Amino acid sequence: MKAAMKNLYNRKVALVLLVALVLVALLVLKRGPTAVPIKIGVLHSLTGTMAVSEAPLVDAVRLAVEEANETGGVNGRPIEMVVVDCRSDAGFCAGEAERLITHEDVQALFGCWTSSCRKAVKPVVEKHHHLLFYPLQYEGLEQSLNIVYTGAVPNQQITPMVLWALQNMGKRVYLLGSDYIFPRVANTLVNDIVKAQGGQVSGERYLALGASDMSQVLQDIAVQQPDFVLSTLNGGSNRAFFSALHEAGISAKNLPVFSTSIGEVELAEMAPEIAAGHYAAWAYFQSLDNEVNTAFVTRFKQRFGAGRVLDDPMEASYIGVKLWLDAARELDSTDPVLVRPQLALLSMPAPEGIISVDPITMHLWKRVRIGRARADGQFDVVWQARNAVQPAPFQFYRNRSLWSHASKEEQ
Repeated sequence: MKAAMKNLYNRKVALVLLVALVLVALLVLKRGPTAVPIKIGVLHSLTGTMAVSEAPLVDAVRLAVEEANETGGVNGRPIEMVVVDCRSDAGFCAGEAERLITHEDVQALFGCWTSSCRKAVKPVVEKHHHLLFYPLQYEGLEQSLNIVYTGAVPNQQITPMVLWALQNMGKRVYLLGSDYIFPRVANTLVNDIVKAQGGQVSGERYLALGASDMSQVLQDIAVQQPDFVLSTLNGGSNRAFFSALHEAGISAKNLPVFSTSIGEVELAEMAPEIAAGHYAAWAYFQSLDNEVNTAFVTRFKQRFGAGRVLDDPMEASYIGVKLWLDAARELDSTDPVLVRPQLALLSMPAPEGIISVDPITMHLWKRVRIGRARADGQFDVVWQARNAVQPAPFQFYRNRSLWSHASKEEQ
């Protein structure tokens, strides 16, 4: 009798254990896939001349990823960033893009600053039918099924800035840029605009990326006597140029500078008075007064420190992740081949205002603004477009073959 009772007890225990094991197995099977992170690649220079501008973009991506993970990631799966230091070297960055796709199995890439970097990474993402979210204003003359361009093209930055400057500052402009694709192609457009408006390009000079000796530039400017300077300098050269102007006693009142690559991050690297009064054109300024931006700035400062600032490329990096996330959640897939057409259907409220992906060009409809730098490192908006501007990567007054030829000549 005791043996029979013992056998019955053992069978019951075994059954309970079996049921428990089955339940655990089912739970593991259910939760297993959700515990596997989805990797995204982040390609930005953390060292070299571009680090001052690029490194903060990583934190903008990180904020968007952390917010996404707090709300369930992509339908239960967390997102993991794989960050690469591009070392201010386009060729190295392209090699790392290849590695991230083929060895790290990332589902999207976010990054690059210079056009040289983007052009180096472009054939990589096209070869693998992958996705790159590019957050910088650039020269246009490009569109790719595998790149989402969240920064501005010339008709959303350079054209309105030059027209406003010609109307308000005078007709003589001096062009100063870093010696690579974006400044040279952008200034092809600027020359056309200035000529059409009856103005004059009084000088045009290009410096190597990272150049810091501005003595010859200042001498040439003194000889040419322009009404304003249009600067397409990038990286550390910006600080060197504005410091040189300040040391020479040349203020914004005497010679205003209109920059395409100076934002709040670059201003934070200078003494406040150095760039005060000068101008920049962007879709986003940290000082924008709207509910979405106020919340964005608050969250960023809470996460990374009250002394940190935000600028247009950082906001463009942030909304790139948001767009990718919306598409992936809607599809319940992060397959780049599937996500890409879904992106073409998206609009969203962003800190800069409502943005929409243009389904033909994969650029964003954005609102243009011109800001004047303040002594506290922020900008006052002095002009803005009434509505979001449709992106035009290829300016209408030349056909695409002529623009493409101009682009190749400057490479």
